[in-house]
Amino acid sequence: MKTLNESLLEDMKVAMKQKDKNRLESIRLIRSSIKQYEVDKRLPATDEVITDILTKMAKQRKESIAQFQKASREDLIEIEQSQLSIIESYLPEQLSDDEIAEHVKRVVEELQINSIRDMGKAMASLKTALAGKADMSKVSQLLKSMLA
Repeated sequence: MKTLNESLLEDMKVAMKQKDKNRLESIRLIRSSIKQYEVDKRLPATDEVITDILTKMAKQRKESIAQFQKASREDLIEIEQSQLSIIESYLPEQLSDDEIAEHVKRVVEELQINSIRDMGKAMASLKTALAGKADMSKVSQLLKSMLA
């Protein structure tokens, strides 16, 4: 099975051959973030690290889209949405709201969490279990509503 890094490199070559500027630019942006991590940490990026990087990049794009919508900048929204879809194509499949609720409920029961003060413990456990598979802000909101 190919690593994410190998997939990105292969897809970048394909995008170059097909002259797909948008995809090529997005993949180069992703690879740049991975390289920055490797230089900063002096470690090779594992698939888990790359998934974290991609999750952060997707979150940034979503926030940018929201800001551009407020400013009515359709041209920029289109660019960000395009990049977001390419970034998300490398992320694991996202869980549905019901699946997320199931995970949250199970963690609350396993750790016997009954107050909002223990939310940190639950979030730590959920973050490792759902990394890259769910929007952690959505998980946090769900957990808060269960504990309230």
